[in-house]
Parts: sequence; structure tokens; C-alpha cells
Amino acid sequence: MSMDTIKGISNLGQWVTWNPTENKMQVGQGGSWLIEDGHFSDYSQNSYSDPHFLNAQGRLLTPGLIDSHTHPAFAATRELEFEMRSQGKTYQEIAEAGGGIRNSVRKLREISESDLAEMVETRLNLMLSHGTTTAECKSGYGLSTEAELKSLRAIQTASERTPLRTFSTLLGAHEIPDEYRDRRETYIDLIINEMIPTVSRQNLARYCDVFCEEGVYTTAETERILLAARKHGLQLKFHADEFVSSGGAELAAKMGALSADHLMAISHAGITALAASNTVATLLPGTTFFLGSNTWAPARKMLDAGITVALASDFNPGSNMSLSMPFIMTLAVIYLHLTPLEAIQAATWGAAKAMGIEKTTGSISPGFKADAVLWKLDNYRQLPYFYGSNQAHQIIVGGRSII
Repeated sequence: MSMDTIKGISNLGQWVTWNPTENKMQVGQGGSWLIEDGHFSDYSQNSYSDPHFLNAQGRLLTPGLIDSHTHPAFAATRELEFEMRSQGKTYQEIAEAGGGIRNSVRKLREISESDLAEMVETRLNLMLSHGTTTAECKSGYGLSTEAELKSLRAIQTASERTPLRTFSTLLGAHEIPDEYRDRRETYIDLIINEMIPTVSRQNLARYCDVFCEEGVYTTAETERILLAARKHGLQLKFHADEFVSSGGAELAAKMGALSADHLMAISHAGITALAASNTVATLLPGTTFFLGSNTWAPARKMLDAGITVALASDFNPGSNMSLSMPFIMTLAVIYLHLTPLEAIQAATWGAAKAMGIEKTTGSISPGFKADAVLWKLDNYRQLPYFYGSNQAHQIIVGGRSII
């Protein structure tokens, strides 16, 4: 993979981006975006023949896509469970039979850190090839201090080998591991008193997440864990209201979390709470699709309430094996009833806000990181319109063209 530093992107067709000055999406046409020191510096109506400028040849330009919820650190796929679901088994039934997250935990504990890092690197490069330039990457398949640290180190190692920019999340509270099924308080104490302090001390994660859901972690347990995480300098994220309305969205808003994710079962009270907060609603339609569910997050109600919405893949071996953000946008337009422009906003600036980086990333604007994608497309409506094929033509990360 070669990377060439460029001075700008010229001979543009249509370009679309969040405009932070006007706080809305902007659609432009033609001209050039100039790049300096890895950041967008200015827009010009001129075209440049300088070989250090990337010639867009009239293609569509968007900010680099941001995937704000992924689980790339897993050791084995779970296609047998996929087949079981096709025969009528539910996600919860498979989990109760020892499958699901606990299945992935057993496999991850066995793999070497170097092998895991290679797997994560491969997955990050696939994300990049589909237009994702920034991703949030969770641990969560180790469920022991040693295995969670291994996962976070593997993500860090993989990130150093790829241009894709990553931000890591400790998800030690993804499930209760088998050896603690009858001692859940002991495991929660381990997360609070050992796992979180160690991860913070070693600077292996920026965020802490909890699977706040019926049958996993209660709202009271979630609050205890995340108060400890905040005390150790980690920012807060939530898996919330995926299968039932359990008060996760309300708690996320109360605690000032960066995002509450999933939300297919969010209540009216949850929407009201998020609307009164600065917490982003991160929606994961790929999971609903892959699990064969008909319950889609009520995106239009959230948008109408004034909530910032983000889209993310939830790439993971159990409930969504797609890492294509354009496909996620397609699902969002069809099933969440977002417009194509809203989907692009949610997959760029909205996702950046869900990660707390919206002041520097997620927009083609002066001062923002020069992360962008040229697409083999004529206009932004085609981005979610084409699906099942990769339409990315050229990826730019930090002012470097990735070939």
C-alpha cells in the first residue's frame, strides 16, 4: 500500500460535506480543495494541473466515512450461528446455549496476540478500501483483564500498520464470562478495580462501553462501571435498548455519554432524554438486517426530536459481518427512512460527534483533517443507491492519497 502526500484535490465534480460554520450539510460543485499539513486549508474555484494535486476527473467527493461502532478484535467467525438463525433460532436462544459472545470469548483467549493483530489489520484495511478513514474499535471478546489487554494491544498494533485512524474502546462489560456466571458481582468488581485502572494506566483505550441490556448488564450495574471509567479518564459509550427498552438511553443521557448505540427498542422517554442531552444516537441497521429482525431504530422520531444521529456498521462475527459503511447507508435510507444527505451526514460528522472528534474530523472544511473519498459516482444520491459493489475510487487520509 503506497501513500502519496498531495497538495489538494482538483477538477472536482459534486462535493458534499457538513459545514461547521452553518451547522448544516453543504453540496458544492467543481473547483478544488487545498490541503496543507494534512488538513484542508481552503476551497478554490480554480483547477490545478500540478502533479501534486489529485485529479478528481469530475468524481463525487465526500469526507472520509467514520465507523463509530466496530468489534474487529475477534479470533473466529460464527457462520454456524448464522445458519442456526436461518433455521429459526433467535440471537438470545443461541447465546443461552453457549453461543454468541461467549463463543467468541473462548476462541479469543486461545489465539496469540500477534495472530490477532494480523487479523485486525486485515479487517481495518478492508474497512479503508470501502471508504472508512476513521473507526472506533472495541475489545469485548476477552472478558478477562489479560485477554482484554491483549485485544486492545492488537488493535493498537494493527492501527500502526494501516493508514486508517482508530480509537479504542474497552468493552470488558460485553457479557458475563462463563467462569463468573454464578459470581457476576465478582466479575463486575474485577472490571471496576482491575480492568479499567489497568487499561487507563497503559493508555490502551479512549472510551469505555457497557452492554446495557436485559439479561446482560442492568442500568445500575452499567452506571457503577461507567462511573469508575469516568473516574479513570475514559469517555462513556453505551450499548442500549437493543432488544428491549431497559432505560439505557435515559442513563446514557443522564451520564453525558458520547453515544447510545443500537436503540431499536428505545422508548418515548428515551428519545425525550436523548433530545435534552448532547448524547448521539448511533444506529446500527446492519445488525437488524443480519439478525433477520423487523424492528428498526425509529430514526425519524429521533431526528424530528433534534437528536444527532450517527450510523455505524457494528462489524462483528455474531450480528453483522459487513464492514461496508456505504451498505449501512443503503439500509438507513431504505429502512430508517433517512434521506441520502442525512445518511452521509450520519456516517461522517454525526459519527465523529459520537466519538467526540467532530471539531477536527468528519468535514471537508478548513482546519479539518484531510480525510476524504473520491467515488466512482456522479452525485451524492448515488452513494446509498449503489449497493453490493464497492464504488470507492480513491481514499485520502491526512492529506495522503492511498493506493
